[in-house]
Amino acid sequence: MAESNELGDFLRMRRAQLTPADVGLPDTSRRRTPGLRREEVAALAGISIDYLVRLEQGRDRNPSLSVTAALAEALLLDDDERKHLTKLSACAGTPGLCPRGTGPVDQVPATVHALLDRLDPTPAVLVGPWYQVLAHNEAWERVMGSTGVLDGPAPNLARFTFLDPRSRVVFPAWDESADEQAAVLRDAAIRWRGDDDLQALLTELQAVPDFAARWRAHDVTRKRRGTKAVVHPEAGELRIDYEVLALPDDTDQRIIAWLPADEATADALRHLVATRLRIVGG
Repeated sequence: MAESNELGDFLRMRRAQLTPADVGLPDTSRRRTPGLRREEVAALAGISIDYLVRLEQGRDRNPSLSVTAALAEALLLDDDERKHLTKLSACAGTPGLCPRGTGPVDQVPATVHALLDRLDPTPAVLVGPWYQVLAHNEAWERVMGSTGVLDGPAPNLARFTFLDPRSRVVFPAWDESADEQAAVLRDAAIRWRGDDDLQALLTELQAVPDFAARWRAHDVTRKRRGTKAVVHPEAGELRIDYEVLALPDDTDQRIIAWLPADEATADALRHLVATRLRIVGG
């Protein structure tokens, strides 16, 4: 089995996504493949072409911090991509420095349960590093419980998105959701490498072409807030402003809170709450 070359793959993919105009270079000739040439990136980073070739091919796996920083500048990496490149460089060159999560990813502190309850009627869910649904409040269940997301003994948002055809109805902007989840799983694969549950999930998802293509693209840019559409079977399309709140520990758990993005959604959420209260009250 061929040895993994995550660092080289990432460098090649980022190079292929840039144009000469992106970095202020003239484009005066036809190119056989998209993106910048190796000699252009090498010149921008102040390194030799041969060294860049060795890095991309995995024959050199120990770039210095200064080279890593220079490549990040040359490839116009954003903050998430810079952090990812730093992690890949550490893992490739000095495995002992490779970041590793050690927290109990599936244990939910009592205070977090209490916080989720206090957020009700704002829908909120706690997910683990690879999108395990670990806890949620009643409002989130009212929105998502009838969509299929919570089906099964160990619900997982990424598994639902890529493996359940209902997800394309629930998330009308399905591509955006899929992009975000693949990006998060890329980081999880470094921090939680060796975890059997994560490896089983990745093996399962790699058989799905939509996931495999995103995995090969090495996109790691994450969105921590934004607006999305969610389709509820009875309430119809809801426009949601979401906020991602990372817990300050080593579990990579995060709370995702949903706020109505318009009055129609606010009214729909109030109706869902009122419906539940009528059912509970008999």
